[in-house]
Amino acid sequence: MANSEESSPLLSNQQEEEQMIEAEKKSGATAKTTGPPPVEAVKQSQPAVPIGWPTDGLPLSVMGEPMIHRTQWDSSLCACLGRNDGFCSSDLEVCLLGSMAPCVLYGSNVERLGYAPGTFTNHCLPYTALYLLGNSFFGWNCLAPWFSYPIRSAIRRKFNLEGSCEALARSCGCCGSFMENEVQREQCESACDFATHVFCHACALCQEGREVRRRLPHPGFIAQPVLVMIPPGEQAMGRGV
Repeated sequence: MANSEESSPLLSNQQEEEQMIEAEKKSGATAKTTGPPPVEAVKQSQPAVPIGWPTDGLPLSVMGEPMIHRTQWDSSLCACLGRNDGFCSSDLEVCLLGSMAPCVLYGSNVERLGYAPGTFTNHCLPYTALYLLGNSFFGWNCLAPWFSYPIRSAIRRKFNLEGSCEALARSCGCCGSFMENEVQREQCESACDFATHVFCHACALCQEGREVRRRLPHPGFIAQPVLVMIPPGEQAMGRGV
């Protein structure tokens, strides 16, 4: 009888099934006792990553990378004549426009930064109206900078340029508390952009014009590929002598 039980395959299969059921019960019990880690522990284990302001104003690092170093402007605020390089003629044009027709220079800067149908007109005409009102009632251009200073912040964010507060903190070490908090730093930089346009409006427009002309081509001058069809030449059949 014992030999028949040992040699029976049904009994061995039943024993294997019972062992598997017991093993599953044990694994379920251990999983219930341990359980998933608490949410607070997971949050504490994740490192805090500083978030910065990139070129387009969105959070700088999506993958958890630290903020990169910002670059400086191509020319200083007072370099109205530009530099002696390949853009020297363009720099002279920018200087003349900033002195004689700032509305045209402002509209051109906005058009290069973000081209859309009617961009130049939608920015040049309101600037001209504010320019005329300010000079008529107050004797100087005090209204147009309120309208034009956001373009300086947009250029600074798009090309990841160093702001006035950050340059001041780098040179003399002041305003360090504002540099630690990114929101406060951006608010301080926006206030400096506004002050630059109010007190040095023509120089600010010229600096922005030199910057965008070196970095972005004019949308009207972007060459499009043209397909030219050349007809085949005439073929003459010669007769051998």
